Amino acid sequence: MRTVRDVKGLRSVVAGWKRAGQSVGVVPTMGALHEGHLSLVAAAKAGTDRVIATVFVNPMQFNNAEDLARYPRTEDRDAAMLMEAGVDLLFAPAPEVVYPDGFATTVGVSGLSTDLEGTFRPGHFDGVATVVTKLLMMTGADRAYFGEKDWQQLQIVRRLVRDLDIPATITGCATRREADGLAMSSRNLRLSAQERAVAPALHRAMAAAAAAIKDGAPVPAALASARDAVVAAGFAEVEYLELREAEGLAPLDRLDRPARLLAAAWLGPVRLIDNIAVAP
Repeated sequence: MRTVRDVKGLRSVVAGWKRAGQSVGVVPTMGALHEGHLSLVAAAKAGTDRVIATVFVNPMQFNNAEDLARYPRTEDRDAAMLMEAGVDLLFAPAPEVVYPDGFATTVGVSGLSTDLEGTFRPGHFDGVATVVTKLLMMTGADRAYFGEKDWQQLQIVRRLVRDLDIPATITGCATRREADGLAMSSRNLRLSAQERAVAPALHRAMAAAAAAIKDGAPVPAALASARDAVVAAGFAEVEYLELREAEGLAPLDRLDRPARLLAAAWLGPVRLIDNIAVAP
């Protein structure tokens, strides 16, 4: 596995692959890798001839400087994991490579980014959309692989690729979970042992709400019960727990189309997000 830190070197390698008629997949990450990331790599290896993984802690998508400073950075461990997984190239640029002096452009996707995560993390999705656009253009990838855990992000990426005519196919991959149901996340590393024991309650409450809604329970009542259960389990705050249209993310008060139950909640100093499908 090669490690490249500049755009010119990256494009040189990719150009060689494409001259040979090989397809290219990219797995964008912010590092601190876990089995969920490796499942994206496996999907990319199955779907393309060559696989690039990117490790870049994107400052533009953090609306809290302390959160950016605390984000785990484990590049040596990440590189070893990616090499073992069969990645062909690791692109690990410095911030000044992605955002050179004088950088003044932002990509935004209106509508999809305005509430849920957008409400509580203002500017976050502009940072995501901008860096994803840059990474797709830098790598020239034919396919890009994203986890479904960040469901709102996945819909935003799909929309920006469509709207900007970027020639890449966006593939969503199922959320990987621990044995107790907790969605895998780099942020889980920051949970204490006690908090880690409480964390699966979020998914349990969401699964119970989804089952109740599918059985005909009123949506508002099912969601209120789930929020209460999360707080009772030990979470400090539920920022949102809502039923939304799966693709357009419009609020739903009844299950009459493919839907997604999405949640964000604080456990100690860590903000956890999760989502599950709810089929009518």
